[in-house]
Amino acid sequence: MTQSTYHEPVLAAEIIAFLVRKPGIYVDGTLGGGGHSLAILRALSAAGYLEGSLLIGIDQDDAALKEAGEKLKEFEAVTVLVKGNFQGIGGIVQRVSREKGLQPKVMGILLDLGVSSFQIDTAERGFSYLREGPLDMRMDMSAVVSAADIINSYDEKELARLFYRYGEEPRSRSIARAIVAYRLKNGSISGTEELAGIIRGNAAGKDKIIKTLSRVFQALRIEVNAELDVLRSALDDGIECLDNQGRMAVISYHSLEDRIVKTVFAEKARSDWGPKGVGLREPLERGTVSLITRKPLCATQEEIDSNPRARSAKLRVIEKISKGVSL
Repeated sequence: MTQSTYHEPVLAAEIIAFLVRKPGIYVDGTLGGGGHSLAILRALSAAGYLEGSLLIGIDQDDAALKEAGEKLKEFEAVTVLVKGNFQGIGGIVQRVSREKGLQPKVMGILLDLGVSSFQIDTAERGFSYLREGPLDMRMDMSAVVSAADIINSYDEKELARLFYRYGEEPRSRSIARAIVAYRLKNGSISGTEELAGIIRGNAAGKDKIIKTLSRVFQALRIEVNAELDVLRSALDDGIECLDNQGRMAVISYHSLEDRIVKTVFAEKARSDWGPKGVGLREPLERGTVSLITRKPLCATQEEIDSNPRARSAKLRVIEKISKGVSL
């Protein structure tokens, strides 16, 4: 495996500018090939912040951990890589901090959501309709349920609900019906191309085939890995880990993810002014974060030209503030 098997880190310059401001614990909750982590570590080194800092990289993919370990070798003294899901970020920070004799307060957290280019390009992982492979889609290969299990066990109503909820696919019912009919006639569906063929036959117009394929495969991937179910709790847990003035940056790639991030950040930033009409001078309870980016930041056209994966990326950043209560 070479460094080129993983994508270039998206919005890396912006991540550095927002997160790297002083020594401390930094957490890359979606390590991937280690591109963002390497950029963070180099920025810490350049600013003279490496002493007193620790980077914790988390990923549930063994291939990603191996790749990142090679890429981050020059910083191995200040790096700890952990196999796990970012849903467990709080427990991981507590454990690693205890082992290192550090206070478990974090200065920066990065979550780069979605699937990596390496996972998409590896046919045997089954993430892409563009490559023939088994219907798998597990980010953690030790997980029990694969995309094939879902496609072959869910009934028509469950499949339609899945494609609509997680793929926002308008033809979810007809696609679910076609899958069930295919199963009855041909038996189980085991490959990406086999599933893609069924979807192509039920897409509304050639110009919409790619969008429909993308939506259905996205919905399956989200279901297999429970991505949206864990995202909100991971955001809550991550914010709780942050030290005062610590920051969290999240890169999302589709509206379902971005909506959750936007909602959680807004809830955490909101102060409680009590019942309407009371007219308090100070809120009963202040928000615990401030919105550093009130609107999501997107990649420049220059970055998109050199790294197409950045096209749909949206970056949101918050900063932890001391929780105050006024009566």
